[in-house]
Amino acid sequence: CGCKGIRSCLLCEGPAQAAPPPQGEDNFTYCPATGLAKGNEDSEFAAWAFPFPGVFLAEEFISKDEESEIVELMDRDDWKPSQSGRKKQDYGPKVNFKKQRLKAGSFTGLPSFSKKIVAQMKGCSVLGGFLPVEQCNLDYMPERGSAIDPHFDDWWLWGERLVSLNLLSKTVLSMSCDSEDSIQLFPIFSKENGELSRPRSLTQTSACKNSGEAGDNCIFSPRLVPSKEVTVAIHLPQRSLVVLYGDARYKWKHAIYRKHIEHRRICVTFRELSAEFSAGGRHEELGKELLEIALSFQGRPV
Repeated sequence: CGCKGIRSCLLCEGPAQAAPPPQGEDNFTYCPATGLAKGNEDSEFAAWAFPFPGVFLAEEFISKDEESEIVELMDRDDWKPSQSGRKKQDYGPKVNFKKQRLKAGSFTGLPSFSKKIVAQMKGCSVLGGFLPVEQCNLDYMPERGSAIDPHFDDWWLWGERLVSLNLLSKTVLSMSCDSEDSIQLFPIFSKENGELSRPRSLTQTSACKNSGEAGDNCIFSPRLVPSKEVTVAIHLPQRSLVVLYGDARYKWKHAIYRKHIEHRRICVTFRELSAEFSAGGRHEELGKELLEIALSFQGRPV
């Protein structure tokens, strides 16, 4: 396998498997219709919610036939072993993130089958002007214990928006935050048996307590919780496209846990250039050169 350091998979853990990597329990679930992260019913945050900005989710972004064709074309090329039970195909420049060095290397562009996908992205409201300079295909299999630990994507080279197409099976993108800040939760009321039910641990204002009111006119105060105690599940259906930007890109780490890989899953991630390599940036010319290569759509995995 391709595991290094603290990374492991079912292949290298062996028959007497070591303790699997930590797999957090998500206590909130992202709702695409409202943009809220809502507390899960079986958690202490049931009936609480907070705004979770920076996520765009498009279901059925491509058809079943398009999916089949894309995967067939991918499988004609070799998949290289990667860490944590994944396999990968990279289409992008040669990068040393630690030393912040970048060159075209053997990069010959994004694959031809991505031209239609990139064109279709222009119809997404959050992807205006999106020009991908890199594509990474990751193959996940339950038999290998495939996963990816909570992490931020680099922002020296990669820009504001991370775009991923989820193929072959559904999964869950788990979001976590290491910030010392707190999150302000707001109560949400749901109807049960025709009556409004209030969240657990709901705090009434002192005015309500003093008056003895408990009706709908009573105001309830928000609840503050440490960011580190909150994890948000973003459910990714098969053939869906997800975009992370803003807070979801820079404040929240994203992960795929082993338990959420039930069948073969392929993730196709596209990245754009940061401001440093874009128009007016310090390395604008190098950025132009890399984009010209990328958007020729004549590439093979590097």
